[in-house]
Formats: sequence, C-alpha cells, structure tokens
Amino acid sequence: MGPLLGVLALAALLSPGRACPAPCSCSPKKNGRLLAECAYRELRDVPRGLSPNVTILTLSANRLGRLGRAALAEVPELQSLWLGYNHISAVEPGAFAALPHLKNLDLSHNRLADFPWQDLRNLSALQILKLSNNRLGAVPRGALAGLRQLRSLWLNDNELATLARGTFEGLPALAQLQLFHNPFNCSCKLFWLKEWAHGTSVVISRAGSTLCAAPARLRGRPVTDIPGELCVPPSAQLTYLSGPGDGLTLTLHCSVAGSPPPEIRWRIRTAARRLDIHGPTVARDGGAKAGRRRVLAFKNGTVAIPDFGKEDEGTYTCLAVNDVGERDVSVNVALAGSANPAAEELPRDDPQAGQPGGHRCSKGDELDPSGMGEKLVIVYRLPGEARSGAGARQFRLGILPLALGLLLW
Repeated sequence: MGPLLGVLALAALLSPGRACPAPCSCSPKKNGRLLAECAYRELRDVPRGLSPNVTILTLSANRLGRLGRAALAEVPELQSLWLGYNHISAVEPGAFAALPHLKNLDLSHNRLADFPWQDLRNLSALQILKLSNNRLGAVPRGALAGLRQLRSLWLNDNELATLARGTFEGLPALAQLQLFHNPFNCSCKLFWLKEWAHGTSVVISRAGSTLCAAPARLRGRPVTDIPGELCVPPSAQLTYLSGPGDGLTLTLHCSVAGSPPPEIRWRIRTAARRLDIHGPTVARDGGAKAGRRRVLAFKNGTVAIPDFGKEDEGTYTCLAVNDVGERDVSVNVALAGSANPAAEELPRDDPQAGQPGGHRCSKGDELDPSGMGEKLVIVYRLPGEARSGAGARQFRLGILPLALGLLLW
C-alpha cells in the first residue's frame, strides 16, 4: 500500500498530461515540494516538459551555453535553481523575472561577462545568489537594491575592478559576502568599501585574499587596508563679490580642497530656470562655449553673471565632487535698487544674512554641514542719477571680478 501512495503523490504533483522529462528524474520532497534532478546529463538546453509544480531544479554540470527569455517559463513555482558548472555565457533579460518565489540561484563556474541585473527587481524572496567564478566586470549601481532577504552573496573570482558606492546598502539580511580573487583597482573610488567593511557585521569571507591589483604601490595589499591619507573628502568655500552700476557682473568664487582634487560643479536655481553646470563654460581663448553665454564658469572655480538682474535672483550652489564624496555650499542672491545698503534691511529672522561684497561661507570636514544653512547676499544697484559722470568707472568695477577670473584661468 505504501508504494502505491507514493506513486499517487508523485502523480498529483505532476501536472496533467506531463511526465518528468526523459533526461531527468523527479521526486517529491517535504512540504509538497517537487525536485527535478537534471544534473550531469550532458544537456545543452533546459529540458522541455517540466511540471509547473517543480520547486527545485538542478541543472549543474551540464553543457548549457545560454538561457533564453522563455527557458524557465514552464516552472514558475521554482524556489531553488542550480546552474553551476556549465558553459553559460549569456542570459537574456527576463529569464529569471517570472520566478517570484526563487530563494536560491546558483550560476557559479560559468562564463558570464554580463548578468540581467534588472531581473533581480522581481526576486524579492532571494536568499542566496552565487555568481562566483565568472567573468563579470561590473555590478551596476543599485543592482541589488530591494533584495531584503538576501543572506549570502558570492562575487568572488570575477573581473571586478571597482564597486559603486553603496552597492551593499539596503541588504538588511546579508550575513556572508565573498569578494576575493578580483582585480580591484584600489583608487579612492573604492575607499568606501574599506570604511563599510570596518563598520559592518557582514562576514567577508577570506577578506585577506580580497586584494588590490592596482595601482602598483598598493598591489597585493588588502582592499580593507587602503591608506586613508590618500583619500580625503572634499571641502568647499564660497566667496561672493559684486560691483555696482549698470552692466553689473556678479562673481562667485568656489575654493575646494580634497584628495583626489575635487571637480567643481554649479547648480543655479532661479524663478525662471534650473541650470546645472559640469565643468567650464568659457573656452581657453576667453570665449563662451555655445549655449552658455549667460553664465560664465571658469576652470579655476569662478562663475560670473554679466548684467545681473532681477531674473537672476536665486540660489547659487557650488558642489565639490571627488571619488570619496561630495560637498556643497550655497548662497542666496537678491538684487536691491538702493545705493545705500542701510536703506535695504536684511531679513531680521536670518542670522546668516550678510552684506554685499567679499563674504564667505564654507563647508568642510571641520564644520557640521547640517547646521550651516544658506547664506544671503543682497546686491545693490546704484540709481540712475548717481551713475552720471562715473558710469565708465563703475562699469569697470563691475567687470573686475570677471577679469580676475580670466587671469586666474
């Protein structure tokens, strides 16, 4: 009677009209799971005719070369998929996306140079992901976000030279990570990994074998031992100057420090426009680049707004960016019409308010950015009658900061 019940149970698990594919053997497991054992069969493709009730599929140690989008469409209830030790060099996007119950995915010891990372968005139940011993050269930023049940991640023995900051954030269940035997370039782009490794409770297997391959001075040194003095977060200091009169040019200068030397970017927000500037807008010959004649940004960190007017009022932000991080410092600029600064009161409720000309605000390691706020500068334009007889001189004062910017170029 016992064997008969076993046969009936297996028949109930297998869908009507479908048997276990000839190359495989199928057997029921605890909790109603069904195992399809197809390993070591010299298979070149995923066998057809699998029951939709299969929850465990082993295809390890075959000759599979690729996985098409529909290769696993017959087994939507899969919880464990073992594909290690094949010849897989390509997986079409969508191949895993229709497996929402998948908990274990093993693709180790294959030939993957790329992976359909977008499929992971649908695999919120995933607990173990093995991608070791492949040819992966990158893990895209945010690729692992949302895998809140992931406990074990194997990325060792690939071709990873760097990892994006925050790659392992948003993985609260992560307990084990393998990164060894990758040719890591220990530039400051990877410095975050050292800091993360020192502060995490995740076990990094064979951390002593997670070594730098470059630069030459750090070759063979553990990634977790990158010297801190080589990588300094950026700091930024903003100076704002203005000259009176018609043809007024507002000039802001951003001084930055850090290692490696930070890149300077500008973010301008006014009522009429939103402008982001990455790099100089003034060519080496002093001419403005096409499309950027209104705002002149120089390589030395100076930005100038010729003929500054009411439409240019707003927030001007300097961003200092390097491989270690980013800092920003802002100033709010407003235009007033009086020649006498005392006639235009600064907002009494703004303790950061400043008078025009030569003021500074800064953000750096020694300051707490959360308490800085934004500075306010009010630019004063002389009335028309006060400009008569001195217009040329006042105009020269207005463009003086711009000339200084050109000299410092």
